[in-house]
Amino acid sequence: MLLYSKLTTLHVVTMLLEHFAGHPEATRQVLLHGSGIRETELGNPDVRITRLQEQQVCRNGLQFCAELGLELGCRMHVSAYGLLGYAALSSNTFGEAWDLLLQYPALLGTYFRLELVVEDELAWISASDYCIQDNLEVFNVEMCLASLKLLCEDLLGRPLRPSAAQFRHAPPDYAEHYGRSFGCARQFEAARNAFAFPASLLLQRLPLADPVTNADIRARCRRLNAEFSNRQLWLERVRELLLADLAAPPTLVQLAVQLHCSPRSLRRHLQALGTSYQGLLDDMRFTRAKHLLGEQDMPVCRVAELLGFSETASFRHAFQRWSGIAPSRYRA
Repeated sequence: MLLYSKLTTLHVVTMLLEHFAGHPEATRQVLLHGSGIRETELGNPDVRITRLQEQQVCRNGLQFCAELGLELGCRMHVSAYGLLGYAALSSNTFGEAWDLLLQYPALLGTYFRLELVVEDELAWISASDYCIQDNLEVFNVEMCLASLKLLCEDLLGRPLRPSAAQFRHAPPDYAEHYGRSFGCARQFEAARNAFAFPASLLLQRLPLADPVTNADIRARCRRLNAEFSNRQLWLERVRELLLADLAAPPTLVQLAVQLHCSPRSLRRHLQALGTSYQGLLDDMRFTRAKHLLGEQDMPVCRVAELLGFSETASFRHAFQRWSGIAPSRYRA
């Protein structure tokens, strides 16, 4: 569950909302339902959300479009990867660009371990080690591989026809939609999730190659990755301390003492990550509440008690604020 605790931008959520802009049933309220994301936050580039919130919006969207992963993947251009994307664009060769991309998986924001391996005359891009039990693996595989194929095209500056594509899952009812991204031999129920292209492409010089720009952006990526990694480790420690006892979590002052900093510094660090003490606490309580409500034999009053609410009514109001529905309705 580690990836779920990491923060991300609203990029995928915004892209999903745009995708359904003309869909009368998929209103913003329906798509954001249960995510805790407010409409007023959508235009703010500084807002950060958890992976859990992002995936809840995706789960809502799947009820209107089963092939949503493929659709979103076809819209994730290289610019979606920020500085890392531009560093790849300015790399000397296609192979050097991929070496760079795989060097910074944290900046790619993926749920998978990505690899590039050459087998005979084919280069395979694979996505493995998806370990989140959320019933969204197929969706995320589709979005991941479709977006990486589009990334290849953006780097090369021309369409790429894969040589082959393999998927671990069974062919879905919408298997014909795979042709848009993977117009090649496709194998389902395979040993891996991957697509291949001629290995000779790895030596091809990129049309936007620029050694001076690339050196500058690579240095920025190194700094950004170090900063991101350090912040994530620090955030994990904060969450670990709060999660130890959600029924009686440490106050912000007590938390600051445990982290050997002042309350003011703690607030500032959390703000830099786009969150707050209360925001983190609410996020973890909401996640735990949904899990506990899944246990049908546990009364709502007991759930409230385990989460530190002195009154059941207070928990009901909080859950309504987090999800938009009452705990009893969520359980039903």
